[in-house]
Amino acid sequence: MSGLFLIAVYALVALGRSGSTMSSEELAGRICTNPARLRKVMAMLHRAGLVETRAGKHGGYCAARDAAKIPLWEVCRAVEEQPVSIRWKTGEIDTPCLLASGMAGAVERLQEGLNAVCAAYLSSLTVADLDRMIFSEKETTPCNIS
Repeated sequence: MSGLFLIAVYALVALGRSGSTMSSEELAGRICTNPARLRKVMAMLHRAGLVETRAGKHGGYCAARDAAKIPLWEVCRAVEEQPVSIRWKTGEIDTPCLLASGMAGAVERLQEGLNAVCAAYLSSLTVADLDRMIFSEKETTPCNIS
């Protein structure tokens, strides 16, 4: 998982809590990320139907759906991520050594299994669940998102 998923869920929780439209600058400030990077993520969320955009002086982003109806797995897919991504694999497929020739395939199967487990877990949680994890123990919201 990269920062794209984290930015996406952060933005969806913030938008769900605000109940209003937030500009990319305001949202980026809350998330502590670059507005250009945020806009990239928000474009992905918009294409997936998770956020709406509004033009004009008071434009920006707003939640397209209730947070309780957005599974985290859908967010993960929206930003085109796999929870577990092994970018470098060791070994040589064309070698007589079974360890060297078999490692890449074994690691790919391991990655597929881990991603299946993560998909099931993320499918069982929603943006609203994440909101509750964050705010259920707090009495105040110092970031003024409530």
